[in-house]
Amino acid sequence: MSTITPQPLKGFRDFLPKEALKRKWLREKITLVFEQWGYDPLETPTLEPLELFAGQIGEDEKLFFKFKDPGGRDVALRYDQTVPASRVVGQYAQQIPMPFKRYQMQPAFRAENPQKGRYREFLQCDADIFGLETPLADAEIIALSLDIYRSIGFPQAVARINDRQLLTSLPYAAIVAIDKIKKIGKDGVIKDMEKRGISSGDAKRYLATVENLQPNDTIKTILTYLKAYGFEDSWYVFDPTIARSFSYSTGPIWEIEIPGFSGGSVLGGERFDKLIETIAGIKIPGTGFGLGFDRTLEAAQQCNLIPELSTGAQILVTVFSPDTLDSSIAATKQLRQGMIHTELYTDPTAKLDKQLKYADRKGIPYVVIQGPDEAQRGVVKLKDMKVKTQEELTVEEVIEKLTNA
Repeated sequence: MSTITPQPLKGFRDFLPKEALKRKWLREKITLVFEQWGYDPLETPTLEPLELFAGQIGEDEKLFFKFKDPGGRDVALRYDQTVPASRVVGQYAQQIPMPFKRYQMQPAFRAENPQKGRYREFLQCDADIFGLETPLADAEIIALSLDIYRSIGFPQAVARINDRQLLTSLPYAAIVAIDKIKKIGKDGVIKDMEKRGISSGDAKRYLATVENLQPNDTIKTILTYLKAYGFEDSWYVFDPTIARSFSYSTGPIWEIEIPGFSGGSVLGGERFDKLIETIAGIKIPGTGFGLGFDRTLEAAQQCNLIPELSTGAQILVTVFSPDTLDSSIAATKQLRQGMIHTELYTDPTAKLDKQLKYADRKGIPYVVIQGPDEAQRGVVKLKDMKVKTQEELTVEEVIEKLTNA
């Protein structure tokens, strides 16, 4: 009998509890900020019709995970969340109160060449405002994106802001090349434009045009809002080289970088006023961002912002012997009803020493031990695994102690 190699596909990952707990910590941090700002959750299907994404993404359409489903339909895995969210807004426009402020945290799929920081399945965190043309909407969503990083605990994050309206004189091929300037430098941008059929003279002229751009009224409104909201000047800057190569970008565009983090930008956003119209034929403007979850987590680790995390269980209830299993189950039930995260050791034949070692290895801070004598007297022994002390308490007293800890 042949066996398979027990590993995930290239570009896909498993997350064991230690890493999954870090990801859970970051998700909860981000979700809290979204909801503090009044944004509501949205979820969309993993599969969408291929035609939904076709023509919206630009040259990266080569990264679609696309195939025919059993019904012969051309479908694609979710490439991003802005396009599906725009489909939802167009479909339910009469049912959604405008402006519609939503956040979304779901996996996206891209047929990338796997490398550090780039995977074929990754968690994307988006927030958008639909239904408002005013640059104040762009200002709010940029402020929200900065507030996420401030709330995570970064001493500084920098929003680099531009406006695609300032780039309307440039062909799309030039915009795509200029968007890579931080990775490949000015000479690399010139060569990239030449590869795309732009003459050397025009390439240099396009780059010079971008480098000499000045903030327009939209950018000035955004910068004024960010200052009024309380962000220091070092947290935002006008950067004319930010281009954002998505073909649906129409207005303000921005990226967020973490000073000292070498992994590149951690978030990117843009206005996309024509996207819903191209999908559903309804003119509804939109602006929003996609947060790079993996890069943000990596930056948080690099800056030592992630606390020591262990299992979610606060207590392990041991089983002294098969004869005391029922009392251990009863104690477990009572602790859970008291809102204490409780794990029951489910092998009544295991020696107590093995159960204590299990709790220690998992990082469970407390252990409940109840032998026949304790059960008869209606108490348990609560062992503190960190300081290696124990005390006799009733289960009610254990709940009170841990609730007030």
